[in-house]
Amino acid sequence: MLKINKQDALDYHSHSPAGKIEVVPTKPVSTQLDLALAYSPGVAEPCLAIAANPDDVYKYTAKGNLVAVISNGTAVLGLGNIGPAASKPVMEGKGVLFKKFAGIDCFDIEIDATDPDEFIRIVKALEPTFGGINLEDIKAPECFRIETELREKMNIPLMHDDQHGTAIISSAALLNGLEVVGKSIEEIKLVVSGAGAAAISCLRLYLALGLKLENVVVFDKDGIIHAGRTDLAPLQMQFATSRSISTLAEAMEGADVFLGLSAANVLPAELLLKMADNPIVFALANPSPEIAYELAVATRPDLIMATGRSDHPNQVNNVLGFPYIFRGALDVRATEINEAMKLAAVRALSDLAKEPVPDMVNRAYGDNTLAFGRTYLIPKPLDPRLITTVSPAVAKAAMESGSARRNIEDWTAYEDELRGRLGVNQKLMNRITSAARANPKRVVFAEADNYKILKAAQILFDEGIAVPILLGNRKKLEGIAQANNLDLNGCQIIDILEEDAKREEYANLLYEKRRRRGITLYEGRRLLRERNYYGSMMLETGEADAFITGLTKDYGKSIIPSLQAIGVEEGVKRVASMYIIQHKKGPFFFADTTVNIDPTAEEMVDIIGLTAEAVRFFDAEPRVAVISYSNFGSNPGELPDKSRRATELAKKRYPDLILDGEMQANTALNPQLLREQYPFSELADKGGANTLIFPNVISGNIAYKVLQEIGGAEVIGPVLMGMRKPVHILQLGASVREIVNMASIAVVDAQQSQVSRGL
Repeated sequence: MLKINKQDALDYHSHSPAGKIEVVPTKPVSTQLDLALAYSPGVAEPCLAIAANPDDVYKYTAKGNLVAVISNGTAVLGLGNIGPAASKPVMEGKGVLFKKFAGIDCFDIEIDATDPDEFIRIVKALEPTFGGINLEDIKAPECFRIETELREKMNIPLMHDDQHGTAIISSAALLNGLEVVGKSIEEIKLVVSGAGAAAISCLRLYLALGLKLENVVVFDKDGIIHAGRTDLAPLQMQFATSRSISTLAEAMEGADVFLGLSAANVLPAELLLKMADNPIVFALANPSPEIAYELAVATRPDLIMATGRSDHPNQVNNVLGFPYIFRGALDVRATEINEAMKLAAVRALSDLAKEPVPDMVNRAYGDNTLAFGRTYLIPKPLDPRLITTVSPAVAKAAMESGSARRNIEDWTAYEDELRGRLGVNQKLMNRITSAARANPKRVVFAEADNYKILKAAQILFDEGIAVPILLGNRKKLEGIAQANNLDLNGCQIIDILEEDAKREEYANLLYEKRRRRGITLYEGRRLLRERNYYGSMMLETGEADAFITGLTKDYGKSIIPSLQAIGVEEGVKRVASMYIIQHKKGPFFFADTTVNIDPTAEEMVDIIGLTAEAVRFFDAEPRVAVISYSNFGSNPGELPDKSRRATELAKKRYPDLILDGEMQANTALNPQLLREQYPFSELADKGGANTLIFPNVISGNIAYKVLQEIGGAEVIGPVLMGMRKPVHILQLGASVREIVNMASIAVVDAQQSQVSRGL
């Protein structure tokens, strides 16, 4: 599990603007006409249209893509009854997940009402505003009545995710676990620890899948649920047993499945020995499960286990469900989320786990062994196929069950629409950091006497992304850390001026490499007193896996030591750099932006090849446009001629690459314009370009910096391409977040570099 620093969490939420969400206009509002159309008097027209036909609210407003995340804060996960205001950060976070994974807009609404009748009345009154309602963190047993009555009274999809999210995900895992061990759900004996909202919803869905009620035994904090209990809600009493059992030990005798939704360490290891062959244990209490994973699998080697934790196999994570379930429900304007839709989500998740795992998912989790079986029962949260698998299944079930008010006719087009809602960029860095965590590498930082580097190093170590090596004066680094409350435990600090023997060793190696390139042994010794040379030699000799510099020096001065000490990849004539532009329309890749000042057409071809390879590294198909101020000869000049020549040469060298030019940037990025004006272009029917090759560093550098500052895009880079080993140069003055991103990329770069070298 990630180590979270308290102050980091507070800073994350308090940094201006406070919180995690904002409202952004989706239409232009820059002119008087825009304002008149957006508000008075133009807004009257859609108002009148909706008054005449209420369903037009979906046509003229954002209702159809808007979900409310609503709570009264009475049962916040892991925190208990902390009240509505204190629950707001959690609800904002849920809204972020809706947007990130399914492109759904959210308002979080925290209601100061613990009385179920009042809560129901308030939520019901919100129906005109929202396309769907996600109830969250409402305590049992009130949550059962609240959801039941609201579903009866409202005509939009509504779900209490604490109940049904866990039920849906664990149901898919249970079906697949039983398939692996060759058991039938109709025959299994199930023991449950916990009788709250999630546990009861799990049981109800398991019954719908075929579980027999007489084979279920449920315990809560007060013991076994039996017919004589009078302190429980009717939904809980549905699972009362009449069997002569009073203890968990008795119930576990011969049990096939244990489901835990209760508290840490309530399941003693010795009770696993009482279970049937090939037992299944879902220990879902978070962050500490009912029994520790390592203890459980050591006790029963034939065990199949799932937890709620990301650091163990078979993580039951609600994010596999709710974004995609609501997405499908919204897209057919469902009146509810019914049992058929939930079961459709279960089946979709179950089936997806049996499909071959894409390479990008394997890389994200650093595990090439992912395949349906004991340790892979359900898909991973970063699987990009979830939205195109679960959402259509839910939408179809809504249509077939009569819940849908809008039918989808073209399912292929619908899947394309789903992909377009997100773009790859939403998950690009998630996959990179997940892959880095799976196999952290040693990253040496040349400029460790800087707060940003030290803060990034702490984050990288705490999150398990990298093993930082910090070059700098030890006392100075420790002073900066102490002054800023940084914990550098786990980071190796090297004061290179104290490493006389190592500097001499490196100087001799550098001299051997460069003695016919103007470097004498004396010069080598002098250079090795510079951290950029020392760090480069650490990478060259295998004492580090990646090298990062450039925070405080210009790019040219930062890169020279690595070029001299390490050199370029075999077959590469020159290095180049690429920026990743993360935008709501998808990731875009810009090159060259920092290295080659004014490349020739032939040199641009080299840059095109390096960039295409780098884009594939980020699991995207390169669609390359060579940029100029001319469209296919529309304007004469030296620059368009160079871009045109580079395109011609690149097409010959890389015949399988989707590539065209010369063209203006807006043409390259606008597929409709391409289809209308230049239908002959390879990019016209490919959705336009995602990779822009600039004719010189001036244009590329200006373009990414403008987008970074005023274009609403997050910029990652520069990613250095063509080096023999993983070297990356930060942009001058990079933020802590940018340093962490670059280090994550460097780690994955190192992983793949070592694989390619057979290490």
